[in-house]
Amino acid sequence: MRTRPARSLRWLALLVGLAVCAATATACGVTRGSDEPGLHRLRMMVPNSPGGGYDLTARTAVKIMEDEDITGRVEVFNVIGAGGTVAMARLMNEEGNGDLVMMMGLGVVGAVYTNGSKALATNATALAKVVEEQEGVLVPADSPFRTIADFVAAWKADPARVTIGGGSSPGGPDHLFPMETARAVGVDPRKVNFISYDGGGDLLTALLGKKIAAGTSGLGEYVDQIEAGQVRVLAVSGDQRAEGIDAPTLKEAGIDLTFTNWRGVLAPPGISEQSKRALVTALEELHGTDAWKAALVKNGWTDAFMTGEPFERFLRDQDQRVSSTLTELGLL
Repeated sequence: MRTRPARSLRWLALLVGLAVCAATATACGVTRGSDEPGLHRLRMMVPNSPGGGYDLTARTAVKIMEDEDITGRVEVFNVIGAGGTVAMARLMNEEGNGDLVMMMGLGVVGAVYTNGSKALATNATALAKVVEEQEGVLVPADSPFRTIADFVAAWKADPARVTIGGGSSPGGPDHLFPMETARAVGVDPRKVNFISYDGGGDLLTALLGKKIAAGTSGLGEYVDQIEAGQVRVLAVSGDQRAEGIDAPTLKEAGIDLTFTNWRGVLAPPGISEQSKRALVTALEELHGTDAWKAALVKNGWTDAFMTGEPFERFLRDQDQRVSSTLTELGLL
């Protein structure tokens, strides 16, 4: 038979244990942030196929947030269709759901316009812009095009014969980039033979399978293939050469164009301010980690972190940019 003092000691030990758990969640096996809104059962939606730029960025970010105990376990899942428009529609239909976020970018903004969707990024909850990335003109290792000048010469001679593929739908970065490049070198954008693929993984298959003459895409998706010599980069689209890539900028090659893609994170419309703050804070902590800084270098991404009103204003500007560009190119 237990005595009263023994029962008192048991209750005292329990109270002390609860106090320790309240002060330090990890001491009780609870991941930091797991009891915060938007973090304890968080899901990250990717609006294209596995292997693409959104997928790579999302899975890199999620792994770091898990490893650094910024969040608990986060489920990453892909929703494919219409260049990201299907995923955007799903995001809008999850109004008020603070447990769902989506990696997106310029490609989704463009796809919304070209597909006539009403699921504009500006109608979602803006969380953070995370990276910018150069585009590259990519060819298989044994391509007859050895330089960007070779490629442009063939393109200008017969645009219809030079098939170009991109990992985004019309209106996305992999589409806008070759269209703007065409205009810069004197090729009518309406004559460009462009094939759209649902993400970088599908584009790579087409490129290596010689189904297209060249691909236009973010460089981070093809680091391994470039290093292995399977894919060559004829030129990059930024102001400066990409680190570790032996290819000139377009401007170095005499083409007056600079072009960058970007990626950011949205949540559904109508989430609580408490959930929004928790999600933005998690992304801010991600941005501050050494692991994220290393990922930027490894994947050739440029740090472009932005939250709050600046990001909301940026999304409005991107809507206008895409609409104006597609109209000017005769594509809307």
